[in-house]
Amino acid sequence: MSKHKPVPSNSRKARKYRGTECLNCGQPLDLSDIYCPYCSQLNSTKQLSFKDFFAEFAGSIVTYDSRLRYTLKDLLFSPGTITKRYAKGERLKYANPFRFFLSVSIIYFILQSLITTFTGESAFLNFNEKPNEKEVSSGKTGNNFKLYSNKADSLKVDSVLQKNEMPNQRQVDSILKEKISGVKKDTLETYEYISEKSLDTLSRGERLLKRFSLYNDFYEITKIKSPTVALDSLKHSNTGFNRWAYEKNNSLERIKENPTAFVLYLAQKTPFFLFFFTPIYAFFFWFLYSSKKYSYMEHTVFIFHIFSFVFLGMIISLLPDLLLGFQLFSSLLFILVGPFYFYKALRNFYRQNRFITIVKFVFLSNVFLLGAGLAAFFFFLATAAFY
Repeated sequence: MSKHKPVPSNSRKARKYRGTECLNCGQPLDLSDIYCPYCSQLNSTKQLSFKDFFAEFAGSIVTYDSRLRYTLKDLLFSPGTITKRYAKGERLKYANPFRFFLSVSIIYFILQSLITTFTGESAFLNFNEKPNEKEVSSGKTGNNFKLYSNKADSLKVDSVLQKNEMPNQRQVDSILKEKISGVKKDTLETYEYISEKSLDTLSRGERLLKRFSLYNDFYEITKIKSPTVALDSLKHSNTGFNRWAYEKNNSLERIKENPTAFVLYLAQKTPFFLFFFTPIYAFFFWFLYSSKKYSYMEHTVFIFHIFSFVFLGMIISLLPDLLLGFQLFSSLLFILVGPFYFYKALRNFYRQNRFITIVKFVFLSNVFLLGAGLAAFFFFLATAAFY
């Protein structure tokens, strides 16, 4: 039988530094206890030195690195296996699924923001596709809409395209502004005034629409940015809701002037959208696989592992896509790799035959597309409301 390695006398683990009470949680200890059995803190009264601090820091990295290594290996190469083991109780071996999902998704958006900052190219707004000769002569890009709205812009953009240069960020913003704004309405000279008393006679939905329409028309004509000044001019109550409703005109103007910034702002909220959408999506797994006796939370863990794989795949795709100049690897991830991974994960975790798994795979995929689309619409409205 192997003996325990002796503890150096100057180590924080040495017997002479041990106490009879945990300094972290107050649990009574014996001098033979190297760690607290309740909170796992080291039983030591020795004053922390630089060497001790560095040793603990290095040890924590090695410990987390082991969990990270197992998590990445099983998540990337064994679909569904990590969830199966996690559900059986092998949890200290892996990173927490909820925290890991948020970590990899936030890391992805940080990397994407850095790429956008240094290269001017974004995975969310990929207008930087090289136009061919036919498109150059017609003044169009591969996206089939014009890059300019007037003759002066036409000359500038034609000059850019003839040099085989990419549209710059200002031109992209102009395109998005046109697409968001739609057909420009005629310049307003006046507006239809509606008093607060008249608004109160309308139904709730009509009252809301009329209020927003009035505030927008008033803003367009007067260009008054202060909600307090505007409400006083309109003789409307200076309530929190009315100030918020008028303030949305400033937000709308910012979106029109710089739609790229808003799209990036919205995209960076995606992890939180998925985080709150997951419990809703998990209900369908719980319903379809009720015979498997998995708890609702275990279905939720499965979904977070799937989303984590997707973000890991996008992180891995960033560099090769950047070097190639177009999104080949990320496209393959969403078109081929992602669906196949989802199917294999369903098979490995829920252990049902191929036909039943394919049927449930199709159903759950459609539920995700429809449900996520509807949820994303309301998420967009909520994001715009607080932009």
